[in-house]
Amino acid sequence: MKEEDIIIENLHKNFPAGAGNFQALTDISLRIPQGSLTALTGKSGSGKTTLLNMIAGIDRPTKGRITVAGRAIEALSEDELAGWRGKNVGIVFQFFQLLPTLTILENVVLPMDFCRIHKKSQRSSKALELLRVVGIADQAHKFPAALSGGQQQRAAIARALANDPPIVVADEPTGNLDSQTAETIFALFQSLAQSGKTVLIVTHENAFAKYFQKVFSISDGRIHESADTHWKGAICSVRKAKR
Repeated sequence: MKEEDIIIENLHKNFPAGAGNFQALTDISLRIPQGSLTALTGKSGSGKTTLLNMIAGIDRPTKGRITVAGRAIEALSEDELAGWRGKNVGIVFQFFQLLPTLTILENVVLPMDFCRIHKKSQRSSKALELLRVVGIADQAHKFPAALSGGQQQRAAIARALANDPPIVVADEPTGNLDSQTAETIFALFQSLAQSGKTVLIVTHENAFAKYFQKVFSISDGRIHESADTHWKGAICSVRKAKR
């Protein structure tokens, strides 16, 4: 166990519904090791994205505790949470979410402009280096529409790394990519975990189980050990986090 682990304790999430509250997550407790590549799997509507949003600080739990690097993030104010998220979490979306009127380089620089971790004079060079890391530096001055889906996802990963966050979360990042491109993207996530970042991915791509150190399966808002035989080779771990 490390201080940098993500620890989730007795997490519940309710959403208002017409006939009362909808229970999206129920009594979730788990630990995600620092420097691991971890998968959240389950059917549509099972609660995967809701849990990812809790961990990323995009949404708040109704009840329970989320501790990251020793800090209880559910207790932060809205301003504190936004500042924490900007510096600590890189987010990769399924549909890339690149701004179409900015070049790829400008898209990667944008989070740096918001958080101001890097000096203004250094931002473009740092963004270009990130594009080299993901293999598309030659596309830096093109607009998103000129890139393939795989290239756009690489650009989105570079943007997620703009402020060198210790945590990277991705929601179905290869759902719109062909299998060969998806393989490349998963290998890239694996290299990020090997460099010490904690990478958490919501995915249905059980063909890529070999990349994950941990796999958590969610069904009806509850954590279960993954029973899908296609996930053999991944280390499935479901245990109560210690209080």
